[in-house]
Amino acid sequence: MNSHAASTAPLEPAGPLREFWQSFAENRGALVALIVFAFIALACLFAPVVAPHDPIEQYRDAMLAPPVWAEGGSTRFLLGTDELGRDMLSRLLHGGRVSLGIGLASVLMSMIPGVLLGLAAAFFQRWASPAIMRVMDIVLALPSLLLAICVITVLGPGLVNTVIAIAIGALPGYVRLTRAQALGEMGRDYVTASRVAGAGLPRLMFLTVLPNCLAPLIVNATLGFSSAILEVAGLGFLGLGVQPPTAEWGTMLSTARDYIARAPWVVTLPGLSILVTVLSVNLMGDGLRDALDPKLRKVS
Repeated sequence: MNSHAASTAPLEPAGPLREFWQSFAENRGALVALIVFAFIALACLFAPVVAPHDPIEQYRDAMLAPPVWAEGGSTRFLLGTDELGRDMLSRLLHGGRVSLGIGLASVLMSMIPGVLLGLAAAFFQRWASPAIMRVMDIVLALPSLLLAICVITVLGPGLVNTVIAIAIGALPGYVRLTRAQALGEMGRDYVTASRVAGAGLPRLMFLTVLPNCLAPLIVNATLGFSSAILEVAGLGFLGLGVQPPTAEWGTMLSTARDYIARAPWVVTLPGLSILVTVLSVNLMGDGLRDALDPKLRKVS
């Protein structure tokens, strides 16, 4: 009797994290992208341990050595060397560490103040919203890469200034998205109930409204991360980003463009690294959007 009752008992609903993972895993492209990106991120994170050589050490006896699979290649340099005899694999790993680090830092530096300004614009619509949104409109009027070039021209090239330049260009997106989401949530019953219960303004902003705005913000941050990687590479290619001899994918492309016919791997490998990383992040963003938005979930 007990066994029959147990067998016919309804299954307990899945928890939020389990439900999210099941919905995310249904998107095979996003799942594969997650695996690829995790592999790239871990390899770059542990670059000092994984890299076979120092990324700035020059081997004068092996300049423009081909990869191991090409004629004349050797296992000493699995992906060959660049025009100064530096190991390509080591530079790709350390360069990815810099590119991903700048991308993550710029996303955080734009997302945190963007969320705060967006909430302020939503809750103080009379005096804060007009000023904040007009400034954001001015920033949006400039292309992000052009704005980053202008900022770096003023501040000077370098790693920290690159993060600041990219973060400024991405700031309006978070402000506008947060404001729109917060305005949509402020008219709901649970916010009214919190007001009636005596919740203060900080509690309403950060504990009541903000948690219900996180899903689109997370998706936007994921896609903004891929855009930041492209902007880092673009600034490095123009010579305005991370300066040599520090390895960075865009800088590697810039210094190797004169050798594209003689040694195509010095251009192809950094380009492929950027392509695969950005593609995997974009696919992950699509999967996150589908998993976090109930309207896009498949009805079982």
